[in-house]
Amino acid sequence: MATVTIKINDRAYSIGCDDGQEAHLAKLAEYLDGRVRELAGSIGQVGDARLLVIAGLLISDELSDAWAEIEQGKSGNMDAERALRRAGEAAADERTELKMWLEESAEKLESLAGRLEEA
Repeated sequence: MATVTIKINDRAYSIGCDDGQEAHLAKLAEYLDGRVRELAGSIGQVGDARLLVIAGLLISDELSDAWAEIEQGKSGNMDAERALRRAGEAAADERTELKMWLEESAEKLESLAGRLEEA
């Protein structure tokens, strides 16, 4: 198990993580630090614990929005798949109708050609 020292709002924290996850943890800490610093800049230094709670809530809200977008995307994909399926079925129906029309036209042309040969 690896240990990574991260800094949030100029305060160092040693965090354990799985081997190979150090860079990922450092990137997450960078993001959290940015959000905490942004908050501290707008509401002031109200204490590390409070800043971390507010930043956690803001990040949770972002995550909730992202999940909602994913669900909308899934729903949209299902709608698109249904529309494609309906379009495919409509195209198959159109091909069937066209084939029937071509066969009828061919029969009429053959009949007309036969009558012309007799004349």
